[in-house]
Amino acid sequence: MPLADLGDVQLNYTLRGPETAPPVVFAHALGTDQHIWDRVIDLLPDGLRILTFDLRGHGGSSAPDGPYSMGTLVRDTERLMEFCEIRDSLFVGLSIGGMIAQGLAVKRLDQIRALVLSNTAAKIGTPEIWQRRMAAIRSGGMTAISTDTMQRWFPRAYVKSGAHAPTQAQIENCPSEGYLGCCAAIAGTDFYTPTSGLRLPALGIAGSEDGSTPPDLVRETVDLIPGSQFTLLRRTGHVPPIDQPETYAERLTHFMQEIAHLG
Repeated sequence: MPLADLGDVQLNYTLRGPETAPPVVFAHALGTDQHIWDRVIDLLPDGLRILTFDLRGHGGSSAPDGPYSMGTLVRDTERLMEFCEIRDSLFVGLSIGGMIAQGLAVKRLDQIRALVLSNTAAKIGTPEIWQRRMAAIRSGGMTAISTDTMQRWFPRAYVKSGAHAPTQAQIENCPSEGYLGCCAAIAGTDFYTPTSGLRLPALGIAGSEDGSTPPDLVRETVDLIPGSQFTLLRRTGHVPPIDQPETYAERLTHFMQEIAHLG
């Protein structure tokens, strides 16, 4: 996969589809990487220009010293989209990716014409919660938080079956510096006021079993944007692209049809 050298960070990205096709940008969850979208992308209609990437400190991207700010993560994404010459995109952000989506939409409406805010919120958790998680990682490494994360992310039956194991391994292999840096960015973010000023097509997606960003929290955030839509996916949790890619792709496709964002 190519690397975009942005000076202070090198971002690992994948760009596929015709140059003139409607662009869709995907931003992944904390501790994962761009591959959480693979099965969803395989199920989307042809004729899209699709950009996926690894956040700084994740996957194949570089991991500069932290802590990071949300403004820095937004700026990374802004510069990558400029590098790839992408404007007027549908931006799909999950968890921290959804926070980046909100920040970028406020800053660069020329880059984003519609939003999907998935399993995310204008404010996630409290600074105290994030500080406790960061302290656990500093003392015990990524394995100190991986099991609890799986309990919050997936339905009980999914974890019991062992299907969560590849995702848990991915989190345990995430560079701790990158994870900690992004934890600090989330801890310092409250987008309630800026997000309430957005005026663009928006879809919220929540999982009924999401222990990280419960459905009511997702709905509260999406409701800040007038005219937005909200979808609750049953029997899934915080990362439906992993355990329910078919349902997720179907809802994305329907939204793209509604906003005329298909080639």
